[in-house]
Amino acid sequence: MASNAAIHRVELNVADMDRHYYADHALTVARHPSETEERMMVRILAHALWSHERLEFGRGLGVAEEPDLWQRDLTGRIERWIDVGLPDARRIKQAIGQSDQVTVLAFGGRAVELWWKEVQGELPKGRALTVVEISPDTTEALTRLCQRTMNIQFMVQEGERWLALGDERFLVPLTWRLGVPAAV
Repeated sequence: MASNAAIHRVELNVADMDRHYYADHALTVARHPSETEERMMVRILAHALWSHERLEFGRGLGVAEEPDLWQRDLTGRIERWIDVGLPDARRIKQAIGQSDQVTVLAFGGRAVELWWKEVQGELPKGRALTVVEISPDTTEALTRLCQRTMNIQFMVQEGERWLALGDERFLVPLTWRLGVPAAV
C-alpha cells in the first residue's frame, strides 16, 4: 500500500442473480493521496460489477504496468484486466495483449464523450474489450456516501444493478460503448 494512503474498509455483499454469483468480500482499499474519493468509489463499484473470488485490486496509481483491478488464474495469467477512468488507446492495446479480457469503466461526465471520440477508432473490435460508462449522477452518489468503513450491498437481477450503502439505495445504470451487456 502507498505511504500516506487513506485506508478504507469495505464489506461488499454481492448477489448477482444473472451470473449466479453470491459472495461477501472483505476489502481493504488504499486511496493514494492523489486519488479522488470519486475514483476510489468507482474502483469499488468495478469490484462489485465484476466480482469473482480471484478479483483483486492492483497496487495503485503509482504502478503503471498494473490495472486498477485484475483477475488472475491459479498460474498468474491475467483473465480480466479492469481500468477505471479514461485510459489512452495505447494502454488499452497493451492490456489486451496481456490478458484474456479487458474492461474499461469510464467516468467523468462530458469528458467521457471527448475521450471516446479520440480513442474509439484506435481500439480493436472484438470480444476481448468491453467499454462501459457510468453516469455522473452515480459517481456523485457514490462519492457522497464514501466513508472510511462501508457496508455495501450490490444486487443484480435481470440486467438491473442496485447498490445499497447505509440508508441509501439506488439504481446503477451503465452505458455500453463497446462490448455487450452480458460481459458483466
